Amino acid sequence: MEKKLFLPLQHTHQLINCLTKGLEITSANQPPIEKAQGEKVTLPCTFTLAPEDQGPLDIEWVLIPTDNQKKEQTIVMYSADRIYNHYYEAMNGRVQFSVPDPQTGDGAINILNLKSTDTGTYQCRVKKAPGVQSQKIQLIVLVKPARTKCYIEGVQETGRDLTLKCVSQEGSPLLSYSWRKSTGTEELPATSLLNKDTGELSLKNASQEYSGTYTCVAANTVGTDECFVVLNITPPMNTAGTIAGAVIGTLLGLFLLAFLIFCCCKKRREKKYEKEVHHDIREDVPPPKSRTSTARSYIGSNHSSLGSMSPSNMEGYTKTPYNQVPSEDFEHPSGQNPNFPPSKHDLAYKIHDITVV
Repeated sequence: MEKKLFLPLQHTHQLINCLTKGLEITSANQPPIEKAQGEKVTLPCTFTLAPEDQGPLDIEWVLIPTDNQKKEQTIVMYSADRIYNHYYEAMNGRVQFSVPDPQTGDGAINILNLKSTDTGTYQCRVKKAPGVQSQKIQLIVLVKPARTKCYIEGVQETGRDLTLKCVSQEGSPLLSYSWRKSTGTEELPATSLLNKDTGELSLKNASQEYSGTYTCVAANTVGTDECFVVLNITPPMNTAGTIAGAVIGTLLGLFLLAFLIFCCCKKRREKKYEKEVHHDIREDVPPPKSRTSTARSYIGSNHSSLGSMSPSNMEGYTKTPYNQVPSEDFEHPSGQNPNFPPSKHDLAYKIHDITVV
C-alpha cells in the first residue's frame, strides 16, 4: 500500500520558495522595536544568496505610510555597487548602511538621532535575479517624560482635604505616575489615594504628621522624570484675630496718611507767611529825598558861604540868577492859610544882588 505525505500549507510555500529561488532573508519576523527619542536604532536585514542568483544585487529600504492613499517613501538604496541616501529629506545625514559593503549579506541600516516622526513601518527589499525577498519592521520612537511639575491643591490646614498633583508636559504614552514621601516616616499617609494615570495623590483629613517632602516619579518604557513638593500642615488660623489685625492696620495707615497731609499743609502755610513778611519789609523802606529838601540844602550852602565873605571880596563872586534858585520851597499850596506867619526860611533879603535866606 502506497503511503502519502501531507505537509502543512506554510511549509508547502517555503518548499516552493526553496525550489524556485535561492535568495532568503534570515532576519525575518522581527518584533516591534521601541527606542527613545535622540537614540540610535539598527533595523536588521540579513540574507543569503544561492549560486543560481546571478543578477545584480539591489537593496532598498522604504517607509510605508499609515495612510494607504500615500506613496511609499524610499529612504536609502544600494544598487550597482553604489549607495544612494538622498531620497528622504527628513532623514538626510541620519541614515546609513550598517556595513560598508552590503554584498556580504548584511543590508541592515542605522538611523541616528531618532525623532518622534520616525515612528512607522519600514520594509527591506532584497533583489538578485531571479530571487526577490522582503521583510517589514515596525519602529516606535518614544519620548521620555520631561518638564514634570508638582503642586498642591487645597488649604494646608489640619482637618482639611487636599490633593498633590503631578503632570509631565512631555512624554509618550502610556505614562505612569507614582508618589513617595522622602522625609519623616517615608510612608504615604494611610488615608492617601493614588491615581497612577493622572498623577493625583488625594489626602483626607490632613494632620501635622502629613507634613514633609513628597516626590513624584513619571515613567514610561524609555525613561523617567521627577519633581517634588513640600507639604506643611498647620493649625487653622484665628479668623477673628486676622480681621482685628487687618482693621488696626488699616486705621494706622489712615492715621499716617492724615499726618502726612497735615505736615504738608503746615509747611505750605509757613512758606506763604515768609513771602508776605518779606513783601511788607520792602514796603517799609524810606522813599528817596524830595526836590524840596534838595533846594533847601542848596540855599543853606549858599547862606553859609556868604556869611564867611566880606563886602570887599563879593565883587568877584559869581552871581547866581535869582530865577535859577529852586523855588519849590517858596511856593505855597493852594490850600495854605495866607495869614499864617512865614517861617524863617521863607524870609529872604538881597545883598548886592545876592539873595540871602
